[in-house]
Amino acid sequence: MEDPRPQPGDRASDDDVPVLPPSREGSLLWRIGGVVRTLRPHQWAKNSFVLAPLVFAKDMFSPPLVLSALSAFTVFCFLAGAVYTMNDIVDVEGDRVHPVKRFRPIPSGRVPVGAAKAIAALLVAGSLGGALLIDRWFAATAAGYFALNVAYSLKLKKVAWIDVGCIAAGFVLRVVAGGQATHIKVSAYLLLCTALLALFLGFGKRRHELAQAEEKAKKQREALDAYTPRALTLALALTSVATAGTYLAYTLDAKTQEFFKTAWLWPTTAHVLFGMFRFLQLVTGRPKAESPTQEMLRDVPFVLNLIVWVVEVVAIVYALRPSVAPG
Repeated sequence: MEDPRPQPGDRASDDDVPVLPPSREGSLLWRIGGVVRTLRPHQWAKNSFVLAPLVFAKDMFSPPLVLSALSAFTVFCFLAGAVYTMNDIVDVEGDRVHPVKRFRPIPSGRVPVGAAKAIAALLVAGSLGGALLIDRWFAATAAGYFALNVAYSLKLKKVAWIDVGCIAAGFVLRVVAGGQATHIKVSAYLLLCTALLALFLGFGKRRHELAQAEEKAKKQREALDAYTPRALTLALALTSVATAGTYLAYTLDAKTQEFFKTAWLWPTTAHVLFGMFRFLQLVTGRPKAESPTQEMLRDVPFVLNLIVWVVEVVAIVYALRPSVAPG
């Protein structure tokens, strides 16, 4: 649990300040807006990993599979919303005396605690019920993902190294679930790349939090007590090399080239390298930012690089392949 007391340098973020005029307070629209903010829809982009098996199986233009994948994506978005709501319910007393978090819908009273509990229960029941309609194995994985997040929120986020491992496991479960929902066999390369990339991002976030804690002379996350800058820097170095190396090996693998009927996927590794390099710059160069993982989605160079990578991969894998024999 984060320290609820005011800390030097605390500032409100877009997620924590009121956005409606005082005259609208108490209205139904005001309440609904609070519910939406509690579900953190801006965080749902992480669930796009559910779509990865569909893309890399060359099936993103198959309407039935697209529908299944989007249904799975929706299930994970609602489950994530339920987890965020439960987190705010558990932390409500501390958040009410926090200079920033007190503006969140639940601690501020915009969304009553009783209503928040009902919403969380409905989201969980509806999501898992919908998951069963998609596929029973998908439903089991979705339930496992939810259980992991509950355990993380209540206990495991306080345990150093295990906390980052839980984050990585959550991303891997998203990919596995995407394959189950579409009945697509997920490549071991895809699972390994996902795990390594998630570890890299998780260690980067902890390194950023540790730098902030050193500046404030106060660690707001209990797990930070067991981390050191040197250990996290080493972890970042190892996972970055392993991620890039695994991705390059995947693009050069003979089975990959035969499946995609091209040997020209490997140059896209440059975008992976640039993306990780830019993330490291954000971790070390913007210590006052709220979170490097959120900051990277606002960073123009990072976002442009990501868009170009997606366009290149889709073009190479699906249609616009150079007319040369696989090497």
